Amino acid sequence: MKKTYTTRMPDQVGAFLSASEIISSLGLNITRVSYNKAIDLNTLFLEVEGGEEAIDRATELLTEKGYILDMTEVGNVILVEFLLPDVPGAVLPVLRLIHSYQFNISYMSSQTDGSGVQHFRMGLFVENNGKVSDFLQKATLLCKVQVLEYTQGERLLDNTVFYVSFANRIAELRKLDQEQKTDLIVQSNQIMENLRERPKAQFKTFEYLRRFAEQLSLYHGDAFEPRVTRYSLPDGVNALLLEPPCGSNVCVLERQGKLVVVDGGLYSYQAETLAALQAEYPDFLERERYLILTHADVDHCALNDFFPQIYVSRSCAENFVRELEGRECWREKNPVHAPYARISKVLSGYHPPEKERLRVIGGRSPEAEALLEPIGELSLCGMEFQVYEGAGGHVPGEIVFVERRLRILFTGDIFINVKDQIPQQQKFNKLAPYLMISVDTDPELARREREAIFSLLEPGEWLLFGGHGAGKTVVIP
Repeated sequence: MKKTYTTRMPDQVGAFLSASEIISSLGLNITRVSYNKAIDLNTLFLEVEGGEEAIDRATELLTEKGYILDMTEVGNVILVEFLLPDVPGAVLPVLRLIHSYQFNISYMSSQTDGSGVQHFRMGLFVENNGKVSDFLQKATLLCKVQVLEYTQGERLLDNTVFYVSFANRIAELRKLDQEQKTDLIVQSNQIMENLRERPKAQFKTFEYLRRFAEQLSLYHGDAFEPRVTRYSLPDGVNALLLEPPCGSNVCVLERQGKLVVVDGGLYSYQAETLAALQAEYPDFLERERYLILTHADVDHCALNDFFPQIYVSRSCAENFVRELEGRECWREKNPVHAPYARISKVLSGYHPPEKERLRVIGGRSPEAEALLEPIGELSLCGMEFQVYEGAGGHVPGEIVFVERRLRILFTGDIFINVKDQIPQQQKFNKLAPYLMISVDTDPELARREREAIFSLLEPGEWLLFGGHGAGKTVVIP
């Protein structure tokens, strides 16, 4: 088994050697080491592999040495600006006050502007947050004081407790527990390692993750304003496309009062997505309804809990079963995609659907060579869908399905209408391609699958629903 330790190494000679000797003495193999002094002065990541008993013993010994990061005991860093007279010794009363409260100074920056006032910024490491208010009150008797937000550069320069401060800010935003915070730290570091060849990766990784967490919290309640588009199709079928600020499209096909729903958006906005559907169909949860998932990515699964039957490919069902058993899903088996996939689950509150809800349509044969292989037909609410499974360019288990009488097709994320998305969705969708390097498991294969989609269609006009973005009218010559 493998375990990643988030350690607090003293900034002194021999600290890493001491930890390595503990690990080696137990017959464990160090499979990954990550340390970046420009990001965090003391935090070092150690991934080890070996037997469970040896790993448990290593945990005990590293804890005894004080190397294991205990996030419950780590304080916060606040950035405070003191406006001081630009004269010698003006900062001394402030320093004495800081010393009296036993705050550590983790960052300092000072500059004058010719006005006779010096802007003195200090990062203060505070282990007891209850002292902050009293400290600031006394500091205001010495000079004008204000608590600031770090700029990106200041945050990275003040690296005393960078990872913990970062995780604490995200945890407060997304209501994470201690275990989830620790996992966030480990996965964030892994993303930075994956991106180390990119320019300014150490700056962008954490900035993009911060934006990602903020987007997951930004559109709750009345701020959730999806674009809703309605279509009248042949045979009395009405379609509704809901494009949320974050997460996949949700498309509803209504025929004779029964509903077929394709994909379900992002778990962070499960309540909002359901409310949006109930605004259109007040008796939504009382109707006969079926859910089809084009693939198992986290941002397509928010409605799983509200359907007794969920139609998926065999590979997609296997993905969910792996998650239910605590194993890696298909995304997580890709080392480049794994950290982002795990962070997405933690921050969005995702959980896989129960096995009993899954209805397997069919599956791609191991020897299949076609980019889109037919795997079966699905008859729901008087509509007949032909189902094709892709070769895994976006993700294993992906399906495309076509209703030829209605002249509509659903592609999942094999095709995305990049040119026509609501601004919030467009902004959100820029984050994953950076943090994952590519949202596609095999970008070239995904490109070929995208081209192959149109070969499934007879000449004439079709309505294409992609995983994100508006519906698109396609004319096949």
